[in-house]
Amino acid sequence: MFRFLATPLLAASVLLQACSPAPKPTEPIRAVKVMQVGESDVTSSNSYAGEIKARIESRLGFRVGGKLVARHVELGQKVRAGQLLAEVDAQDYRLSVDAAKAQLSAAQNNRDLAAADFKRYKELRDKEFISGAELERRESSLKAAQAQLEQAQAQLSGQGNQLSYSKLLADKAGVVTSIDAEVGQVVSAGMPVLRLAQEGQRDVVFAVPEDKLSQLRIGQAVQVKPWGAEQAQAASIYEIAASADPVTRTFAVRASLSNPQTALGSTATVTLNNPGASNKAITLPTTALRQEGGQTMVWVLDTTSMTLRSQTIEVVAVQGNDVLVKSGLQAGQQVVSAGVHVLSPGQKVSLYQAPGAKP
Repeated sequence: MFRFLATPLLAASVLLQACSPAPKPTEPIRAVKVMQVGESDVTSSNSYAGEIKARIESRLGFRVGGKLVARHVELGQKVRAGQLLAEVDAQDYRLSVDAAKAQLSAAQNNRDLAAADFKRYKELRDKEFISGAELERRESSLKAAQAQLEQAQAQLSGQGNQLSYSKLLADKAGVVTSIDAEVGQVVSAGMPVLRLAQEGQRDVVFAVPEDKLSQLRIGQAVQVKPWGAEQAQAASIYEIAASADPVTRTFAVRASLSNPQTALGSTATVTLNNPGASNKAITLPTTALRQEGGQTMVWVLDTTSMTLRSQTIEVVAVQGNDVLVKSGLQAGQQVVSAGVHVLSPGQKVSLYQAPGAKP
């Protein structure tokens, strides 16, 4: 009979064990990378977006007006000094040259006739067949004819220049950076037809707000890093605009590049260090930061218990992949520098050691 009573008791014991909650699993100890916080000398700097331009970029146009009949270059084409760039219809200027030649021929004949008359009358005066007054009149006619001849020569030269101005030539070697007129368009004298960036020195042009203008000076060194380049190159400020741009209210600054082979039109980052602004500050890598509730947080390691606590910090500036911390940390504290988004407050951690490193 005892055997029959033990069986129900055993079954009840098994049921009670099955209904009890399972034991909570132990949270694994996560290895973390940490860095010790310390103050270091930090130099304040400002960065601006700039554009690479030629030192001299000319807007070229004809010195006479007319209908554009030919353009011999394309955008981005390299040209040499004296190369023909474009032409306007020169028919009217050729007719003016022909008219000037005809006037010159007539003036030449009049001068020759006046010279022959003067020579003949001079011989008669030597023989006292005419009066001196008559000879003076012939001499005056000769001088007038000579002046008309010189005038006709000057007019022919001027008309010849006008004809030559119907062809637009490159003054210097360079690169065509803009086309402002097309074939068939009627252009006026001086109207830009194309823009030519001359070979030689290259500059970086960037805009600076008014509150930063006092930090600049002529001859100041800056660092210029073209888009996609691995290394920055040195440049020197040589021009600061005297007045602000009426639209952006910024001041244009030009700096001379040390490498004249930089591609025109490239985008570049210009970095200016502020002399005398070096001070002590705490720096952290951006990988150590996380955002919670609109605040910037870091994980601080308690070396006694090897647990983590969350700490709010105030960031004052960003320099590349690092940030400058204004408040929230003290020198000597250890901060988690990577993997901050998978941690929790009070979590037990260990220090990460690279494979092969000595403990």
